[in-house]
Amino acid sequence: MIKLLVVDHHPIIRKGLELLFVTSSTEQVVGSLDNGEAIFDFLRRESVDIILTEIDLPKLNGITALRRLKSEYPNIKVIMFSMHPEAVYGISVIKAGASGYVCKTANIFTLKEAISKVANGGTYLSNDLSQSMLYGSRSNRTGSSYKKLSTRELEVLKLLSIGKKNKDIAQELTINEKTVSTYKTRLMKKLNVSNIVDLITQAKLLEL
Repeated sequence: MIKLLVVDHHPIIRKGLELLFVTSSTEQVVGSLDNGEAIFDFLRRESVDIILTEIDLPKLNGITALRRLKSEYPNIKVIMFSMHPEAVYGISVIKAGASGYVCKTANIFTLKEAISKVANGGTYLSNDLSQSMLYGSRSNRTGSSYKKLSTRELEVLKLLSIGKKNKDIAQELTINEKTVSTYKTRLMKKLNVSNIVDLITQAKLLEL
């Protein structure tokens, strides 16, 4: 039995995934959480094989939680199950240690296929993401504009998009405020904007 932990800030998503697997003979949802920090409290009490998590989470975002999980619980697999475009985040989270990326627009069979593949030691990638990683495809213009960003830069950009200040970003990512400012400068250069207002506008595009 594959033990799943579901982490999502939307109650209906958590309940829907619980109901999806309630009759399964191969997967079992052993926990359901609404924020990133709660993951680590849960793992101190219970064993988990795979974590299904959104990127947008209160208290600790999914990418930062992924980094910590890879350090503290390297045997636990993580599948990002997100509303955000795979073209923007997919490659970055795989490189950061995720074992799969599934968009919430995917069907049930795709999600179950991803879980099965990851449970058996594989990495789940959509055909488009696989092609992008293998050949550097730039067929998706929206995605290609973000491919030059590092995972950490995407984290900072994402936190900017939800209105976080330098101090809040530094605290969540456990870095100092000066480092946050450095990342913002890099982001403005890479995204070809000249001020913080335009940078935040670019960050808002991640919500689309």
